[in-house]
Amino acid sequence: MRHIFLGRRVIAFATAVTFLAGCATFSKDGGFNTVSTAASERLGKDAVLVKTDEDRAAVAKRTQKLLSRPLSMDDAVQIALLNNRSLQASYGELGISEADLVQAGRLPNPGFNFSRTHGGNDLSINRTFTLGMLSVLTLPLATRIESRRFEQTRLLAADAMLKVAADTRRAYINAVAMQQSAAYAGQVKDSTEAGAELALRMQQAGNFSKLDYAREQAFYADAVVQLARTRQQSVAAREKLTRMMGLWGAQTQYTLPERLPDLPKDRPELNDLESFAMENRLDIQAAKVQTQSVASSLGLSKATRFINALDVGYQNNFTTADGHERGYEISVEIPIFNWGGSKVARAEAIYMQSANRVAETAINARSEVRESYSAYVTDYDVAKHYRDEVVPIRKTISDELLLRYNGMLASVFELLSDSRDQVSAVNSYIDALKDYWLAETDLQQAVGGRLPPLAMATSAPSAPGMPPASPTDSEGK
Repeated sequence: MRHIFLGRRVIAFATAVTFLAGCATFSKDGGFNTVSTAASERLGKDAVLVKTDEDRAAVAKRTQKLLSRPLSMDDAVQIALLNNRSLQASYGELGISEADLVQAGRLPNPGFNFSRTHGGNDLSINRTFTLGMLSVLTLPLATRIESRRFEQTRLLAADAMLKVAADTRRAYINAVAMQQSAAYAGQVKDSTEAGAELALRMQQAGNFSKLDYAREQAFYADAVVQLARTRQQSVAAREKLTRMMGLWGAQTQYTLPERLPDLPKDRPELNDLESFAMENRLDIQAAKVQTQSVASSLGLSKATRFINALDVGYQNNFTTADGHERGYEISVEIPIFNWGGSKVARAEAIYMQSANRVAETAINARSEVRESYSAYVTDYDVAKHYRDEVVPIRKTISDELLLRYNGMLASVFELLSDSRDQVSAVNSYIDALKDYWLAETDLQQAVGGRLPPLAMATSAPSAPGMPPASPTDSEGK
């Protein structure tokens, strides 16, 4: 009767083990909800996980629709979130981490040993079922540790998505700015070419000195080199944007707008950005979760420092001499030479390392916010100065010089020289405008992917308008 009772307990335990093992399953979204929520709330965009042919077809259709019109900054970011292969590869960490979580929540497989021996006229049959009890006892704690690691992986995946979005914005800003600069460099080249040709004719007629002619030729030669360099830089900037958006083939023939978005009318006052960043940055949240996971792991190390192996087995043996023999065995590793101190010391060192890295992440984040905000304010003021002061002044000078030229008080070469100066001022404004949008992107990333809601509404990019001043206006009059 005692053997029957013990057998029933083993069966009941095995049933409970089977039930518990079935509780660890994979989630429907694979942890991707954290990424998609961050994209929606912080960027106003959609993040997708491409896994099937249907997903790829949907992405291709949506990408084609976005590429059918001149590409805006928001469109470029959305295309990158749909097609960037590096980003899709980073999402694979979600599946790996979730698999580790599911594995940690499942009980170890039981073992079975069988032996059949003969000795003289005796037959001996040994059957033993074993189960690692230490793994069973530490299952809840191990599951909590892997759960925190999975949460950390979700946060890091969302943070990687935000970084791709920021890098795409930077690539878009540089691509449009270089395209615009190349267009103005072409106008400078045309102006200097006209001046060089006119100088040649005047020299041939004896109305121009060799020195003045050489100066005009030098202007033209420099303009040709500058145009070639600017066009190459424009190609490089466009190709970087293409890589960020994950485009190839016919998709690379997209159209960029002629110029960058205009400078916002007002620069919003941003307060308490450091506190906002501490609450909003996903890398800080991920570092905190990692530290919590390491702390739990330290608790596990202390709990198992003396018992490194604990196995429970059920035996059912048979011999011809004694008949059936049933019983249990427990296998315990005796801590004679290794008391587990090195394991605990290692866990404590890892915890201190993780805690210091959290502090480092927070300190660096605060510094990045201050630096980015300083650049944001400065670049806005510089761009505003060019827009409201420098470019209008250059336009006034050009208009006055044109009046003098019409009154035969200025030469055509003075007019052409002024045209080059005006283009230089416009190019400086383009660079200042580019620096502002890059600074805003850096600030957004420094505080966690978005500015505070009020600031976002105030500094939203406006649609591109006409250039602040056309360097060829004076030539066309």
